[in-house]
Amino acid sequence: MHWADVVAVNLSRRAGKHIISTGITPSGEFHIGHLREILTGEMISRAAIDAGLDVEFIFIVDDADPLRRVYPFLDEEYDKFIGHQIGNIPAPDANGKPDYERFSSDGFSYADYFLNPFLDALRAIGVNPRIVKNLAAYRSGKFTDCIKTACDNADKIREIIERVSGRELPTNWFPYSPIDTNGCLFGVTVTGYEYPLVHYTDANGRKCSSDITHGHGKLPWRIDWPAKWAWIGVTCEAFGKDHGASGGSYDTGKEICQLFGYDAPQPLVYEWISLKGKGAMSSSTGNTIGPMEALDLVPPEILRFLIAGSKPNKAIEFDAGMSLVNLADEYERSCARNLADELNDESISRRRKVQLEDLMGAVRLSSIEHNSITDSSNVSFRHLALLAQTKTNDEQVWQSLALDETNPPSDILIDRLKKMRTWISSPHFPAEMRVRVINQPPLELISELSNDDKSVLTNLTKMLETCDWDADSIAACIVDSAKSIDKSPRIAYSVAYMCLMGSKKGPKLAPIIAELGKQEVIEQFSRCLDSII
Repeated sequence: MHWADVVAVNLSRRAGKHIISTGITPSGEFHIGHLREILTGEMISRAAIDAGLDVEFIFIVDDADPLRRVYPFLDEEYDKFIGHQIGNIPAPDANGKPDYERFSSDGFSYADYFLNPFLDALRAIGVNPRIVKNLAAYRSGKFTDCIKTACDNADKIREIIERVSGRELPTNWFPYSPIDTNGCLFGVTVTGYEYPLVHYTDANGRKCSSDITHGHGKLPWRIDWPAKWAWIGVTCEAFGKDHGASGGSYDTGKEICQLFGYDAPQPLVYEWISLKGKGAMSSSTGNTIGPMEALDLVPPEILRFLIAGSKPNKAIEFDAGMSLVNLADEYERSCARNLADELNDESISRRRKVQLEDLMGAVRLSSIEHNSITDSSNVSFRHLALLAQTKTNDEQVWQSLALDETNPPSDILIDRLKKMRTWISSPHFPAEMRVRVINQPPLELISELSNDDKSVLTNLTKMLETCDWDADSIAACIVDSAKSIDKSPRIAYSVAYMCLMGSKKGPKLAPIIAELGKQEVIEQFSRCLDSII
């Protein structure tokens, strides 16, 4: 079974309604790495629904978390908001400065600024969770019972955290952080507790008290997390390997959750998605590719396939270049296959059967609509990239694919071509696939040609004049133009690349030439020959 179906089977052993949860702090721009968390949870939710379970999928927005520092994308004016909850401070404007006017007019916060585009991306990829905002939950009293339990059992919680995590907490540690009169969580020291009041001194030494029933404070992460499990009723949650490490916040959360009268949810630990050659994605450092940016390049099904096709414990190295091309082509091939018939072949090995089951599950969970398989466009991304670069308009692309008014291109293919043109014009498009056809002789390169090179070019030009204009025939001409003088075909390819693209190598050549006009190619080769002579 697919990994999501395995989790669903395990969930079925727990009676009642299931709430599958994911959560992220919107402290900076969301990136592809964040999709692994929320898509992992959403795919488990779909699998659980398919298994007949009563399921709700939620996305917790940790907007009660404080701003921890002035990130590179922020103006220094944000220094005064360090320690303030990100759901309660102004969003940055175009220059990274706090937008006080909008915050005062409609409450548009720092958290909203980063959250809203991500929610748009989620809708585009078929994810529609119930949104739970942490700050509103604190203020509305959802956390009150858990806060009281935590404060009443401070010594027990301290013992759990120190024993399980192996680290010693400060002597003045307390399981609740009040917000001072300036709205800051930092610099506050709890001095006493008498329900419902937590007494504290602020960073300036002023003595104050906070009523825990008013939600003017926050539980530390290791307590906040199990508290959410308890008051929401979470039965399954996917989270990163940092939280799932031995002695990490899940291990402490399991025991703390018992104090709240609730059993910890079934966990699913996932590995990171990193940017190829750049390491783990990070919103604060700007090492990211955003979901909306990626959705401008490829259909949403491809991003879902990235997550669905990889087991959660497998690290994913991502880039918007060749890795994305390969992934897109793999998805197209998978959609075009009759996987059910392949699976019913009794001669296949057990290992092959497992692979096919996983692939079927990945394709099923990659579709935007639940229980709907997206049709293949029947055109590989590589070939579409070639057509988009060698044809000046969409109509020429359709003509090359033998599509017309009686057999028009599908909506899927039209969308693919639109995104492909965006991809080609972006810095992410792989250099090895970029086609740049020239119409003047590259004199500097041509000056390096040997007599053998010139003979090959002469032969190739003549052969192409009588050649059938398709990729296989053109490839044969390229090879034969060198073999006719007992030289390696590599010479012919190198010479052809120089004359057509102004470089010594490039994308697969014969399909490119086949998409160019025959007369156009022969005239360019002839111009190069004339320049040599």
